This record gives sequence, C-alpha cells and structure tokens, in this order.
Amino acid sequence: MATVVVYSRPECHLCEEAISQIVALYEQGYRFELHEVDIESHDLLLRRYLERIPVVEIDGAEVSELVLDRDAVTAKLDTVGAWSR
Repeated sequence: MATVVVYSRPECHLCEEAISQIVALYEQGYRFELHEVDIESHDLLLRRYLERIPVVEIDGAEVSELVLDRDAVTAKLDTVGAWSR
C-alpha cells in the first residue's frame, strides 16, 4: 500500500485544502496510508518545509508543494498501483 505524507502546520489553510483533496481521492478509490506531519514538531522539518507547505510526498518522493498538484498526486498514485477500482 502506498504511503502519502503531508508536511503541514497548524492553521494552514492550504494544508487543510490539500488534505481534504487527498482524502477525496481515497473516497474515489485510491488506497493509501495518509500521514500528516506537523513541521513545527521538529526544527529540521520547519527549516526544510516552512516556505513550501503543504508538501506532499508519496512513497518517499515529493510530488507537490504549496498548492496541491492533483494531477501529479494522481499520476504518482497510479504509478505505485494505489488504484483499487
């Protein structure tokens, strides 16, 4: 099963929108584990992602940042075989 990680921080409206769209992909038939990582929990993550959040990573590969690139996310999910229908 694919792993989707969203690097975010509290009260980030772009992060909330990205997660909402990713959850919608799950509801449409893609299968993956979703993990949200609060970048404020670790100094290195904060420095690495602060100006880029939300950053979406699928199976270790960054596929989107700032505004969710739904096409890139679905293309990567298709590549890793996450479609279940």
